[in-house]
Amino acid sequence: MNRILAKKQLSADVYEVTVEAPLIAASRRAGQFVIVQIDTDWGERIPLTIADADSGAGTLTMVFQTVGATTHRLAVKNAGDYIENILGPLGNPTHIEKFGRVVCVGGGIGVAPLYPIVQAMKAAGNTVLVIIGARTRELVIFEERMRGYADELVIVTDDGSYGRKALVTAPLEEYCGQNPAPDMSVAIGPPIMMKFCEKTAAEFNVPIMVSLNTIMIDGTGMCGGCRVTVGGQTKFVCVDGPEFDGHQVDFDNMMLRMKAFREREDEDHHSCHLNLGLETV
Repeated sequence: MNRILAKKQLSADVYEVTVEAPLIAASRRAGQFVIVQIDTDWGERIPLTIADADSGAGTLTMVFQTVGATTHRLAVKNAGDYIENILGPLGNPTHIEKFGRVVCVGGGIGVAPLYPIVQAMKAAGNTVLVIIGARTRELVIFEERMRGYADELVIVTDDGSYGRKALVTAPLEEYCGQNPAPDMSVAIGPPIMMKFCEKTAAEFNVPIMVSLNTIMIDGTGMCGGCRVTVGGQTKFVCVDGPEFDGHQVDFDNMMLRMKAFREREDEDHHSCHLNLGLETV
């Protein structure tokens, strides 16, 4: 049992919880994730982002978006409540080294898993350029936290309500077009965003790492639900990833597979908001 120490709503449908998880906090590294089961042994298992951790305090911070029934039920828990099981850290850590200039792109809730990578890239001695994208100002998260590590921070919104009115690919293209070009890029966000970030980086021969958040059940490589095609080969996001060379990922196939439960998720999202009384910010 993991006690919730703090909870807050970051934006519409996006929440942050900090829990007691000393063993995971002590061993996690940038890029890894956890599998969470919020209630009984028969409850759904869902992958969640590790947004931060404090090994001294033994705490783990996770960010999630209310999509299906389980994330909605997690959203109504408060400080003092418990999460039944948290398994992790899972997945391979991000490959961190002193590349030189690194562009880190986060879209929507993807900004949360990008944050520990930005921290680690900066600690390795890189110049870190961060791009945050959201549909509107209200959906921008982690801005101040990113400012603590980014050498440059660019914010774009689809409607122009904050920062520049643009997609994240616009400033990414500008950075990639500089001479010299960035030595590495990282993109985390909706699959369609990562797909076009990869296309942008490819135009300038800039390497790009992407972190995939596919359908996942056990998180240990047994179920095969998270399989993707990378470089023409089948890979499993939970054990081979979650990060891959973006230039090798078959994004179209991945996006097709991720639609498998979209209708059910939409139904749960609507009904849970009504039944659980969740509010938007």
